Amino acid sequence: MKITDLLIKETMIMDLKAITKEAAIDELIASLAAHGRINDPVLFKQMILKREAESSTGIGGGIAMPHAKTNAVNEPTVVFAKSARGVDFESLDGEPAALFFMIAVPEGAGNFHLQTLASLSRLLIDSGFIDQLKMTSTPEEVVALFDAKQQENEGGDSRSVQGNQGVQGAQAANGSEDFVVAVTACPTGIAHTFMAEDALKKKAAEMGVQIRVETNGSEGAKNVLTPDEIRRAKGVIIAADKQVDMARFDGKPLLQRPVSDGIRKPQELITKALQGDAPIYRSSGGAKEAQSSQAQGKASIGSKIYKDLMNGISHMLPFVVGGGILIAISFLFEQVGGADDPIYKLLMSIGGDGAFHFLIPILAGFIAMSIGDRPALMPGMVGGLMAVNSNSGFLGGLAAGFLAGYIVIGLRKLFSGLPKTIEGLKPILLYPVVGLLITGTIMYYIFDPVFSTINDWVVTGLNNLGTGNAVLLGVVLGGMMSIDMGGPFNKAAYTFAIGVFTSSGNTNGTLMAAVMAGGMVPPLAIALATSFFKRKFTEEERKSGITNYVLGLSFITEGAIPFAAADPLRILTSCILGSAIAGGLTQLWHINIPAPHGGIFVAALANHALLFLLSVAIGAVVSALILGIWKKNIKA
Repeated sequence: MKITDLLIKETMIMDLKAITKEAAIDELIASLAAHGRINDPVLFKQMILKREAESSTGIGGGIAMPHAKTNAVNEPTVVFAKSARGVDFESLDGEPAALFFMIAVPEGAGNFHLQTLASLSRLLIDSGFIDQLKMTSTPEEVVALFDAKQQENEGGDSRSVQGNQGVQGAQAANGSEDFVVAVTACPTGIAHTFMAEDALKKKAAEMGVQIRVETNGSEGAKNVLTPDEIRRAKGVIIAADKQVDMARFDGKPLLQRPVSDGIRKPQELITKALQGDAPIYRSSGGAKEAQSSQAQGKASIGSKIYKDLMNGISHMLPFVVGGGILIAISFLFEQVGGADDPIYKLLMSIGGDGAFHFLIPILAGFIAMSIGDRPALMPGMVGGLMAVNSNSGFLGGLAAGFLAGYIVIGLRKLFSGLPKTIEGLKPILLYPVVGLLITGTIMYYIFDPVFSTINDWVVTGLNNLGTGNAVLLGVVLGGMMSIDMGGPFNKAAYTFAIGVFTSSGNTNGTLMAAVMAGGMVPPLAIALATSFFKRKFTEEERKSGITNYVLGLSFITEGAIPFAAADPLRILTSCILGSAIAGGLTQLWHINIPAPHGGIFVAALANHALLFLLSVAIGAVVSALILGIWKKNIKA
């Protein structure tokens, strides 16, 4: 496959009109949609903005490469665009972007597509080629230029596989003292991964330094570093915006930087790695020293706790959704055939005795792992299981996760002075045995009794809530679902409802109804507003708003994010009010839903299905009316 198979002439924009970053993104997406290359512009934009939130794809040198990999894409495509005056794209060098390559890749794209995109990314490191692109005036000239360049680079894509591996392997084998290793990775693994690889290799060649670069792209890890190469390297460069396998670098000087630094600052990274001007990474001794002290200082305690908590919740959610929905379906068969119904027994065994039995251990284990790496996983999971067995529940599981993680960090410091001859025993003997013993002892004698009592108080209190207090709680939880639409407030409300959902008592499913209703309102409100207040929205927004009917009914709150990003005051305020009303109504009408996810698809399982749908409808209509009245008409 040639690069020009993805650079479709019809989609090219040779005179981009946009003057802001978001307007440029919208114009590029509109070209994709107009030519049938994507099927869901709203979802695609959401994924583009999600990638931009992690780090700007304005790589500098006048180039921007916004990209996303999602099911919203029909066919792999690269939209080329030129801007005569330039756009402030929040580029890494602070300069405006003049050349744009919006990369759209479907989930499960074939290897040829991804290899072609890797080749494209590498070409954009060539400043001479970029200067030629800036001189083009027609799509035909752009295609001809890429064709000529690809012919010049004979073997194109193979360079990213066998050829690249062969060259690097030869470099690694020559035994040069000036030898470093690197890993490059970006969240989507489409562009920046390979641009950083090429920048590091080119600069190393100029400096006379031997280098081996492992890429963690969409196809997985390629040119994987060998233990011998890691052992011989003077230093390690990790230019990555996502997690990579770190344990293998134990004891090596290691620089951990964003992937953008690999593109823009290769000489600095290589020089520091050669000189050993980097912290020594310890995967089994001391804290994660690979992170610079400056980076650690910037991370607040609150953001660290949130990151650790989200690691546990993200691994727990598949068990919640899968097990919860099977449990909910089992109730339908129980109502028909009673407690002896075989399908009821099967589904309850899989969902309740199976998936739900792992919720709290998984939560605790992956919180612990986020804090103390792999050695903390087992003590955290066992602590979570002890919480389940002692009835200290969700709160006890949270405590077990943080406890196990920080115990392992403490053990690393405690054992850091042991002879190096027993270094290998730490991860396989000392950390598991001592970590488990300390975590289990504290859980057994302190945390389990304390959190069991607290858990009983919470459940009893919720069971005894008067209607007024229950409605107030529903208002708060429903409103929180719209504050940041998938962010910390949203996750806090959902997590609290899950905690109650997994606890014993008569409250199961009650608060889940509040958060589900609150989360369904924002996208539905956007859909209604764009349908009935058409003069308030652009044509593109009206088209995008239609997809929010499906997203809202499916309890996918994030569908409203692109609209909220464009008009946060009006969108967020109206949605928070509607979500709060919906959440409060579910409690006023004593609605419960025995499923943690699913939206309208599990509404039939509610004890008052029609009232649940009415709660959502009222909240969505209120939000849509507020937004429609408040928002100004689009000028012709």
